Amino acid sequence: MKNREINIVITDDHKLFSKGIASLLEDFDFIGNIYEAGTGLELLNLLEQAEPMPDIALLDLQMPEMDGMEATIKVKEKYPNLKIIILTMQDDEQIILHMIQLGVNGYLMKNADPDELENAIKNVIAKDLYFPEDISRLVYSSLSGKKSNALKDTSLTNREVDVLELICKEYTANEIAEELNIGRRTVEGYRKNLLEKTGSKNMAGLVVYAFKNELVKI
Repeated sequence: MKNREINIVITDDHKLFSKGIASLLEDFDFIGNIYEAGTGLELLNLLEQAEPMPDIALLDLQMPEMDGMEATIKVKEKYPNLKIIILTMQDDEQIILHMIQLGVNGYLMKNADPDELENAIKNVIAKDLYFPEDISRLVYSSLSGKKSNALKDTSLTNREVDVLELICKEYTANEIAEELNIGRRTVEGYRKNLLEKTGSKNMAGLVVYAFKNELVKI
């Protein structure tokens, strides 16, 4: 996070809420440019012109013209490096799991404390994922007992499982390297292999895969 400002786009059709979040973000000393869009369609149009590009999109689910779900699909197709944090009042576990499978990096409720929003942004930049404890419990509970058949077609090495377990514990690449006494580039290689082997879109998807296939228990 040092010496690097994070550019953010807020996508929500409720202007008062959007302005409130923008005002809150201005108080964070690591935030750079703040963009605003009212719908998923406006977000896509904004991304075509934004300079510099946002690092993170805070995205509501329920919006006119193009909702957060459709916007996530289109954004991830065209801008795969843009990280998405869903900011919503929707706490249905199936919706949360579906959004993770679509590639979102975080999921936060609109009634979260400002400190949690700050923590979510920092974690998504550093670790590629953030889910509050209550959301994590909901996801893990939903996945319990729902073992996937995907594991039969995927062969992970013992070292890859070690790396996967640390990813599930929300270790950064540097922390994984230190824990396993390997280089950061080696860690990045393992993470890339894990994404390819499991068909996951990002670290959040890897966590879902790991618990669905009972590879780790935390």
